[in-house]
Amino acid sequence: MTIGVTLLSGDSQPAKNTIDELVALTRDAADAGLSSAWFAQLFGHDAIAAAAIAGREVPGIEVGTSVVPIYPRHPLLVSALAQTAQAATGGRFSLGVGLGAKEFLEPVYGIEYPRPIRHLREYLTVLREVFSGRQPDFEGDTVVARPPFPATVTGSGELPLIVAALGPQALRVTGELADGTLTFLAGPKALSEEIVPRLVQAAESAGRPSPRVIAAVSVVVTDDVDGARANAVEKLAFYGDLPSYRRLLDLEGVSHPADLTLIGDEREVAAGIQRYFDAGATEVLASQAVLRSPEERVRTWGLLGSLPQA
Repeated sequence: MTIGVTLLSGDSQPAKNTIDELVALTRDAADAGLSSAWFAQLFGHDAIAAAAIAGREVPGIEVGTSVVPIYPRHPLLVSALAQTAQAATGGRFSLGVGLGAKEFLEPVYGIEYPRPIRHLREYLTVLREVFSGRQPDFEGDTVVARPPFPATVTGSGELPLIVAALGPQALRVTGELADGTLTFLAGPKALSEEIVPRLVQAAESAGRPSPRVIAAVSVVVTDDVDGARANAVEKLAFYGDLPSYRRLLDLEGVSHPADLTLIGDEREVAAGIQRYFDAGATEVLASQAVLRSPEERVRTWGLLGSLPQA
């Protein structure tokens, strides 16, 4: 059981969006005793590159992406970036990918969104081939990968592949082809009753090792509970309108994404984190998105770093 953080591009409002700040935040996380730092992919910094830089600058801490949408990037491009990050960090990088939301991504790029589960399976098949040191020669319905030259990067080794899988079909594909899942807005009930059982069963059926279950959770240690909740309501409202997240919220029995934010003093937040481990999470990542100030971050990360980790 380990605890890490997910990072955006800044610690202030508005975000400064500097690489130096991301490196500084990663160093702060390591100094606080946190095990990992995961970088979100939006439309600014490239998350894989940011993780590679931060991981190389801050020895010892694990780094990853939370998460890189597989649309519209080709898997050979992503595999090259990920292997480079793995080599640069001495084996401390994990690639987190996700389907993304059609409602959000298709209008942005203006490219037709592929059939998601078929695309996920074919995409992961190519990544798994490359990460296992094999030369892909693959033609599917949504992906073709036939590189004329070697696609492996010297020094990258076996690279952990994590998928932001939420629905039953995505969990089945993830269990068969990846090393684990990274969830957001999946509460303890959703984890214990649906996500963990489906993922474990798929991995066992495919003869794969026990999967990682990484739960990203919005966390705020504060005495200003009302103010922190109002901020979470504003920051997380977008997710409540996306079908995949709406399903998880309904399963958990909550109406708003902010209802899953852990807000309170050290004792209350520590108890909330433990509920995720009890539900089957192997790792918990505290989201930076709802923190309002450097002072709030220091207090929150200080608590998380003090909790037992194995």
